Amino acid sequence: MSLYAQRGVSAQKEEVHQAIQKLDQGLYAHAFCKIYPDFLCNDPAWVNIMHADGAGTKSILAYLYWKETGDLSVWKGIAQDAVAMNLDDLLCVGVTDQLLFSSTIDRNKLLINGDILEAIINGTQEFFDTLKTYGVNIHYLGGETADVGDVVRTVAVNGTMTSRWPKNKLITNDLIAEGDVIVGFASAGKANYETEYNSGLGSNGLTSARHDVLDKMYARQYPESFEPKLQDKVVYIGKNKMSDTINIGGNYISIGKLLLSPTRTYAPLMRQLLDAHFDQIHGVIHCSGGGQTKCMKYLPKPLHIVKDNLFTPPPVFELIRENSGADWREMYQVFNMGHRLEIFTNEATANSMIETAASLGIEAQIVGRVEAANAGHSSLLLKGSFGEVSYQY
Repeated sequence: MSLYAQRGVSAQKEEVHQAIQKLDQGLYAHAFCKIYPDFLCNDPAWVNIMHADGAGTKSILAYLYWKETGDLSVWKGIAQDAVAMNLDDLLCVGVTDQLLFSSTIDRNKLLINGDILEAIINGTQEFFDTLKTYGVNIHYLGGETADVGDVVRTVAVNGTMTSRWPKNKLITNDLIAEGDVIVGFASAGKANYETEYNSGLGSNGLTSARHDVLDKMYARQYPESFEPKLQDKVVYIGKNKMSDTINIGGNYISIGKLLLSPTRTYAPLMRQLLDAHFDQIHGVIHCSGGGQTKCMKYLPKPLHIVKDNLFTPPPVFELIRENSGADWREMYQVFNMGHRLEIFTNEATANSMIETAASLGIEAQIVGRVEAANAGHSSLLLKGSFGEVSYQY
């Protein structure tokens, strides 16, 4: 059993998918988000879309960092995480504007004070203000803040985002087919709309990142930061402290900052790409939970996906792998490993998209292609300096 499973988490969320299999899957079975008829206005030319997500266990890292440094600004990053994990899922179905957001913050009041709540709430609005300058308008409708210390050990920061969108401007993934190329957009670096280097980690796999990288002292000093029923052998098994630094491009960045880099949103980029290339975009995938295997869940028919020009994993992923000893198969199944957004399109359009991304300070490249299925079953092949890893579906 992998360390990930031993910690009570799952990259593929098998039990979750089992629990929801009888629910209405919406109008488009292969779309990245559920899409429903326009129940709000009953217009057949429009649809309603709603999505819920959050910062996950990344908020525990913020708690540890805040306890060690007293730096409240780290909570603004958690606010961005909760928004971006919703927003970037909606980008995958073509939604880029006039969105509504409602937050849900559950806290243990004995540990999480009012200053933290204020930093999260104000950080959310500041993020929306930044996005507005790129033509992405999100309206903050408030939400629920609950003191539920018997339920959460520290704090959980989540949100719900919704939109009413024209049906003829949807990306449903139904057009993904043999001959498509896959453009990957880097998760790491510093986009023009970011204020500092982004490690690319995002908000997935943070349970592993935290326990694999950080030293056992965090278990002793902050027992509220983990499930007490976990076996000691999987709790904070790393060698690093949050204050330790790594040299990245000549700059020394702390481990804490790397792990807490706010999830990059691709909204400014996707706004431009959808405006310019909507008819050439066959599918869009947010490589969140499930990492580089995420695309396999949304294929419209059996296909063989080959990714043989992947990004070199950014330093944060090398840090996690060195500490955990995880094999490449698990790493690519849990983490994005270098690109968190991928678009299925034709090669000519791909080159134009890469240029657009570069104008926003985002590295992009053709990472793979779509081929006919082998023996009628979907499959995925990853190739790189690490060798080859294959997955069957």
